[in-house]
Amino acid sequence: MELGMIGLGRMGANMTERLARGGHRVISYDRSAEAIQRAVDIGGIGAHSLSDFVKQLTPPRIIWMMVPSGAPVDQTIEQLLPNLSQGDILIDGGNSNYKDSMRRAEMLQGLGMHFVDVGTSGGVWGLEIGYCMMIGGEKAVVDRLEPIFKTLAPPDGYLHVGPNGAGHFVKMIHNGIEYGMLQAYGEGFELLNASRFELDLGKIAHLWNQGSVVRSWLLELVESALQKDPRLAGIKGYVEDSGLGRLTVEEAIEKGVPAPVLTLSLFARFASRQQDSFAAKLVAALRNEFGGHAVKKE
Repeated sequence: MELGMIGLGRMGANMTERLARGGHRVISYDRSAEAIQRAVDIGGIGAHSLSDFVKQLTPPRIIWMMVPSGAPVDQTIEQLLPNLSQGDILIDGGNSNYKDSMRRAEMLQGLGMHFVDVGTSGGVWGLEIGYCMMIGGEKAVVDRLEPIFKTLAPPDGYLHVGPNGAGHFVKMIHNGIEYGMLQAYGEGFELLNASRFELDLGKIAHLWNQGSVVRSWLLELVESALQKDPRLAGIKGYVEDSGLGRLTVEEAIEKGVPAPVLTLSLFARFASRQQDSFAAKLVAALRNEFGGHAVKKE
């Protein structure tokens, strides 16, 4: 099939390459000329402006956006609209708020166009392994795009989960669960690291992937990271969040669904960014005030 790819970062570039390998004609655009050239080198067809990008696509067009969530998605759609026509399909494969996806779909449907939200998981490994895709949109439109999904995903690796917004909603919950899993592994291995025993953490990670109930691909990545740096001495414990973990917690609050593990895993990321917590300082000061407990000075 023919499609356009906007946004040639790590995910967009790798998806372009996988699609080109699968025999698709991929028109590629990014604000960076270097990124466009890299896409051409891996089998894409370069476009050096959005208007040139749209002209190279045969109507009805299929355009996949891999741009940061929020305003960049709206801005990209706004810039594309003057050159689009009825029947064109816009796909958002980023980590957008599902409510934004519902709004964008409604707006485009009013113009005779279609919108598909694709929650995409797989990271840098997706190029070789394939991407897990959670798809929201009109069934007839999703069915038309199936050759693209078949190329990008491993076997059974994509699913039409519901109408517009459903794809990004499922991806939001997926990422919330991911936060909890990462935190559980982090805390468990910290306990192993702090033990009285001289434990080989990489070998334990490998062991646990041999039939144990906590085996997973994430645990394979734990083993890989520990092989490179057995005590992670070269890494700071600063953990960023992509935003979907926050949205998951907000959804839990809105729906009144208890989600303590997901919530605390998000807060643990916030804590990781504090060089010296004022709250911890105050607790130390209070222990000194009421009990005379020693405090450490700056």
